[in-house]
Amino acid sequence: MAARRLSSLLTRSLSASRLLSSGRNHGVGSSISRYSTAAAVEELISPPVHISYTQHLINGHFVDAASGRTFPTYDPRTGDVLAHVAEGDAKDIDRAVAAARKAFDEGPWPKMTAYERSRILLRFADLVEKHNDELAALETWNCGKPYEQSAKSELPMLARLFRYYAGWADKIHGLTVPADGNYHVQTLHEPIGVAGQIIPWNFPLIMFAWKVGPALACGNTIVLKTAEQTPLTALYAAKLFQEAGLPPGVLNVVSGYGPTAGAALASHMNVDKIAFTGSTETGKVVLELAARSNLKPVTLELGGKSPFIICEDADVDKAVELAHFALFFNQGQCCCAGSRTYVHERVYDEFVEKAKARALKRSVGDPFKKGIEQGPQIDVEQFQKVLRYIRAGIDSNATLECGGDRLGSKGFFVQPTVFSNVQDDMLIAKDEIFGPVQSILKFKDLDEVVRRANTTRYGLAAGVFTKDIDVANALSRALRVGTVWINCFDVFDAAIPFGGYKMSGIGREKGIYSLNNYLQVKAVVTPLKNPAWL
Repeated sequence: MAARRLSSLLTRSLSASRLLSSGRNHGVGSSISRYSTAAAVEELISPPVHISYTQHLINGHFVDAASGRTFPTYDPRTGDVLAHVAEGDAKDIDRAVAAARKAFDEGPWPKMTAYERSRILLRFADLVEKHNDELAALETWNCGKPYEQSAKSELPMLARLFRYYAGWADKIHGLTVPADGNYHVQTLHEPIGVAGQIIPWNFPLIMFAWKVGPALACGNTIVLKTAEQTPLTALYAAKLFQEAGLPPGVLNVVSGYGPTAGAALASHMNVDKIAFTGSTETGKVVLELAARSNLKPVTLELGGKSPFIICEDADVDKAVELAHFALFFNQGQCCCAGSRTYVHERVYDEFVEKAKARALKRSVGDPFKKGIEQGPQIDVEQFQKVLRYIRAGIDSNATLECGGDRLGSKGFFVQPTVFSNVQDDMLIAKDEIFGPVQSILKFKDLDEVVRRANTTRYGLAAGVFTKDIDVANALSRALRVGTVWINCFDVFDAAIPFGGYKMSGIGREKGIYSLNNYLQVKAVVTPLKNPAWL
């Protein structure tokens, strides 16, 4: 009964988060379709990669689901099925957790020297570089992002992240603590045990690194659940970890849906830690599942509605380009996207015209084609959700400057869309759209824009564009967010911590702070007899 209760909670959360994408299709009609793209969706390129891994990886072996069921994963360029993948449920999670528990309690991984663990992480990074093109092609094929982005940005970052954590593996240590009295006191930093990890679909490989890297560096074992939309690259990467020498059971990968596999992992009594990246609504339920089971600690990286503030002294041309990148990068499917573009009234009109012109030049099409900036949305659900928000913007009397409709008749392509005259109480200014929809708002002074920027349930990130260091300093301290980018955006170095205030999450990923998510601190106190010093 308890398991069914926990599963139903997650089901309700997922349903709630999809309310905007479950009704009728509010596709925008031809009367407002004024958009032309620099690259039409024409004949598609056949990806240069073979799909080799579709089963779960449990205890070092690729295996079918216990039920024998599979589910389809799709090519978002067409909506066609790419492959059928093993559909995990509670039985598969049980098998994976048992393997991870045995590997932690009895296997060689936690007992290896930290240096040996670091060498395996380094070998994995070398294999990522060796298989860069295959991984990049698979990533683009399964989630629709431009191949050049996958191959030249995300895959190098994947290798960099694991080398970063390899460097930490043998530098994790406790302290010697002075105490009142004749005692020797030391702290030990111990691996937390079996880590359950649930990753999203927008950056599958990067999120794999953010979760798996620090957990392995600290000596933990892992059960990782992929997003059902994008299971393919995590399975490929897990195979490379086997080649790198990772012992069986240390990294287990299960594909499946949230209400079944996800709920089972979050509520499992033998899982010591949960890390989740996804929507705020589902994050709440993951937290509840963890609390209702064994009160396991939880790290959450959740939604955002990030302000991008363009001050009156801005170079407008540069500001337009950076604001465009901040919103449209990765098809707008980025939790920290600069989706509320606040522009000072003195430069507002010029900015709007140039932002519209830049959006009209954005090349949209087959992500495998060179020069393409924007591919399709991830799936039909997200595609329809974006179109519904566009309709909401029109219905609330925001000015549609360009875009506003689908592109082509096949796949999940959406025209880059720009709204001006957006007000704070409009849905497009409040909700996380997760699509290529730029909302441009006007402000008069810094006090006003700080108040408006902070009036949101989210607090993930913000951008500030100004030439004035005093303004930059003032805004960076006033904005209640986890990251502030000054005259830049989406800088994701391996050492820079990332996470949110308020309902954007709990804890930090990347950098030294991420190690704390996967460590327990133990104090050891020993009496001293006639010590020479204290």
